[in-house]
Amino acid sequence: MHVLLTHGYHLWDDPHERQTMRPYPPLGILYIASHLRAQGVDVGVFDSTFMATGDFIRTLQESRPRVVGIYANMLTRVRVLAMIAAAKQVGAKVVVGGPDPANWAERYLMHGADAVAIGEGEETLTELAAHWGDHAGKAADDLSQIPGLIWCDTTGEVIRNMPRRQLPNLDAQPFPARDLVDIDAYVRTWRRHHGQGSVSLITARGCPFHCTWCSHAVYGHSHRRRSPANVADEVSHIVDRYNPELVWYADDVFTIHRKWLRQYADELASRGIRRPFETITREDRLDEATMDTLAEMGCYRIWVGAESGSQRVLDKMKRKTDASRVIDMVHGLQKRGIQAGMFIMLGYDGEELQDLEETVRVLKKAAPDVFLTTVSYPIKNTPYFEQVKDRIVSRKPWAEGSDRDFDVVGRHSRRYYDFATRWMVGSVNASRLNNQIDRSPRDEARLVKARLSAQIGRAGMRWTAGERVQRESQT
Repeated sequence: MHVLLTHGYHLWDDPHERQTMRPYPPLGILYIASHLRAQGVDVGVFDSTFMATGDFIRTLQESRPRVVGIYANMLTRVRVLAMIAAAKQVGAKVVVGGPDPANWAERYLMHGADAVAIGEGEETLTELAAHWGDHAGKAADDLSQIPGLIWCDTTGEVIRNMPRRQLPNLDAQPFPARDLVDIDAYVRTWRRHHGQGSVSLITARGCPFHCTWCSHAVYGHSHRRRSPANVADEVSHIVDRYNPELVWYADDVFTIHRKWLRQYADELASRGIRRPFETITREDRLDEATMDTLAEMGCYRIWVGAESGSQRVLDKMKRKTDASRVIDMVHGLQKRGIQAGMFIMLGYDGEELQDLEETVRVLKKAAPDVFLTTVSYPIKNTPYFEQVKDRIVSRKPWAEGSDRDFDVVGRHSRRYYDFATRWMVGSVNASRLNNQIDRSPRDEARLVKARLSAQIGRAGMRWTAGERVQRESQT
């Protein structure tokens, strides 16, 4: 095997995933694998999702790849650093890519990577694999002629090559090499825990919006769509080969282009394909016609990136969405039989108690089927990071954690936001139950429990309000 691609995510290391059990394979490296294979490169994929660390080491020893390409994000940084070391022990050249290496290239090079690929990896990995296959010694170490790489020369100086152009035609790319991983294992896991199997795909690359906290390390602010026919071809293949009950469109904003969505819906209908699906969007990319189209296509759940119920906070984020309009959009989705989920971000710089109260008010009025909260963290190279970088402290050394471990001096403690989440969940559940016309005795008990949980959360917020992040760092 000339090239081995992997990603370092282990389901059993992820407490949240062990609870939800909704895993999906790494589409990014499967796209790279299919591109390499189309160029005649001998390529394999080690899918670490259901594997253990020892499995990767055994694979390295048995296959002895000349090149190991590793996708890394914040969740997988610690694992990936260990995988780099393991690959180097068998004499492989190592290239890393993905959002975390793009933001921390020098650190990954310090920890043994021979190169960091920036942006889309298909063409960069093809050229790099050929270069390392054709050259040895100093010639192999000179990567100056390959766009899209960051690397170190013989003096240790970090060299940033010219950026790689983005792929101009996504339809020209082969579908992800799903045959190189056990997709059936993912579908079985879904069916075992949820009674229905699901397979993922993407219809576009990149997001053109400029939210201050969001990383655009791989695709920049570009947005490129595949044609409706090309996507429908892939869905048809997925249905024929894996026959999942559900589909997950893993786009950043699935409904971003209304005309395209209508064309895609017509394309699926012309082929007799109607597979229930889940996806993500924004409030401003929903309207009556779009929601009608989603319902027609079989959308069963859509997640709305609301982030906050406070317009003041949304404006600070440069979110360019309407906090009040999301209420109508959630109701519109539910009216059409589509479950509505909401993402809420707590602790953005400058957020105050009244902003949290506004968020609770919006959540109560919207009454989404489900909502998830996260505490904001400044990701390297984002506007948010630049805004607060002089006040950032980390709870862990770089090689033992991630940007998720960043806190901002002066902000409330993590305990405060744990209580805030409890307050929100309890308040929204109590509001939903209180608005039920006919409540059973069991519902009455749930109402009491929800109110009590909300009170405990609110009391905990008052108790921990004086706890603030201090100027202490382990980096």
